Amino acid sequence: MPPAKMRGDGRMAKDPKKTLARLLSYLLKYWPTLLIVLCCILATAFASITGSTALGDLVDDFILPMVASGSTDFAPLTAFIARIACIFAVGALASFFQSYLMVGVTQGIQKKVRDDMFAKMQKLPLRYFDTNTAGNIMSRYTSDIDTLRQMISQSIPQSVSSIITLVVVFAAMVAESGILTIVTMITVLGVVFTTKYLAGKASRYFIGQQRSLGALNGYIEEMITGQKVVKIFNHEDVCKGEFDELNHVLQKNAFSAGKFSNMMGPINNNLGYVQYAILAIVGGSIVVWSEGKWLTLGSLMTFMILSRNFNQPINQISNQFNSIIMALAGAERVFELMDEEPEVDEGYVKLVNANIAPDGTITESRQRTGHWAWKHFHKADDTTTYTELKGDITLFNVDFGYVPEKTVLHDITLYARPGQKIAFVGATGAGKTTITNLINRFYDIGDGKIRYDNININKIKKADLRRSLGVVLQETNLFTGTVMENIRYGRLDATDEECIEAAKLAGADDFITRLPGGYDTELNNNGANLSQGQRQLIAIARAAVADPPVMILDEATSSIDTRTEAIVQRGMDKLMEGRTVFVIAHRLSTVMNSDVIMVLEKGRIIERGSHEELIAMKGTYYQLYTGAFELE
Repeated sequence: MPPAKMRGDGRMAKDPKKTLARLLSYLLKYWPTLLIVLCCILATAFASITGSTALGDLVDDFILPMVASGSTDFAPLTAFIARIACIFAVGALASFFQSYLMVGVTQGIQKKVRDDMFAKMQKLPLRYFDTNTAGNIMSRYTSDIDTLRQMISQSIPQSVSSIITLVVVFAAMVAESGILTIVTMITVLGVVFTTKYLAGKASRYFIGQQRSLGALNGYIEEMITGQKVVKIFNHEDVCKGEFDELNHVLQKNAFSAGKFSNMMGPINNNLGYVQYAILAIVGGSIVVWSEGKWLTLGSLMTFMILSRNFNQPINQISNQFNSIIMALAGAERVFELMDEEPEVDEGYVKLVNANIAPDGTITESRQRTGHWAWKHFHKADDTTTYTELKGDITLFNVDFGYVPEKTVLHDITLYARPGQKIAFVGATGAGKTTITNLINRFYDIGDGKIRYDNININKIKKADLRRSLGVVLQETNLFTGTVMENIRYGRLDATDEECIEAAKLAGADDFITRLPGGYDTELNNNGANLSQGQRQLIAIARAAVADPPVMILDEATSSIDTRTEAIVQRGMDKLMEGRTVFVIAHRLSTVMNSDVIMVLEKGRIIERGSHEELIAMKGTYYQLYTGAFELE
């Protein structure tokens, strides 16, 4: 994907309130814990305010009277200080428990969000993964969810604490001096307007930062995967230029976001100092002018501390506001994945193990019998019928395009009778793999019909349809684990003996037994410690152990040398016995023994017939066949 298409555009969240409400819904499960957290926040706020107001009482009720009387009795003062110390200790414990409890809430919500994302990802159609880079998807699991962690563990508790503190401090300020409270609110307006302006500027770039980070991660993942190709074609400088372009977009968004967000703290702090000076002048004047009747020295000191405590939560909220914006941007990307249209499955015909009596009667079995049947429940008369799975697949006048405006398959009609081997031949992009994708229902056809044992495949549940099809792809995917585990991936209940037998059938047993750990050899990074051919052999063994009634071999031997291919071909012939098989191959030697060979060109079947029939026609297949031998 070109870098220009992956840039973060800095768009605002579509509906921040809706996104926030949806995010907060995850908190409802933890409401008992959150209630305790709220109590802890209240206790912390109470301790903080008590400490602030205690200074005025300390001056007016203890220090000034003792100075005036010359008393040396420190017992009342000591008791007062001890009482305040206990209140501070309670506040410290409450703050500790608040943080401790929020760790559990945060991690629980992160797990739930990841679980929901991964569960939804399993239901997404193949089209989604074709149009989104793996790195961009991974970014939603990592950086985007990390912004949620920061918001839940820090921003939300801090904001709630700040709001509670504001309310309590405001009440205490009004109780101390109504006039100074009015002066404070006038000066606070400057802080509020400054925060609103700068936060609005920063929010656009924080959202752009998350989007451009996802784009950059996607590009990095792509380059790591294709690093060998990059080096082969000396593409390092070009890749570096594309990376610099993407990184520049991220740097630009991050710089602008940081610039505006970091300005808030110093500006608000300076405004707070101005406010402090104004209150000192106004309050001092009231104390002198009223001779302590309207405002005492202790009350002025208390109010000055309260004013600082009043500004601090405002600054904290403004600072957390940026984290909340980032979290909402991340949450929107997470919810975008969750809101993607899942793969539609309206099928109701199921695949079951079957016992078939000599008279043809079919009964369902819970045990694996080697025979399969389609279980069809008829709602109209509340009856169930069974149809033996034979592997009869037909396509009638099928048209298809990955996008509506561009049709890639035109009027495809073919008949695959049970046990037949059907081969597709043609240039890259002719539509060979697309046909097998439609049989698997990775995509749904635009027009026409596909029938499986005379059942419209739209009526068959996708999981059951795919369970009846064994697929070996040209691109091999091996998972982290042992060789045995990778083979067993084809059928999880397969025994070790069945996996070894499948490997022998595929011609993989010979090299597997020569590995350091044999079948227990650990594979990592898509089997990077194996050759491409060896990885392909394991993939073939994985399909063999599934023992499906229909096989699809998409360039299954493309990565195997000619000598190994001869060995594998013998195993493949055994594997294909009694099954309907679709074969896609560029090597015509692998399709010569097919019952029907179909030649595709630009999404159309232009020739069909057996090898001998097509050679006799001396058309496209004949030219490909003779050209292949000339090349060899």
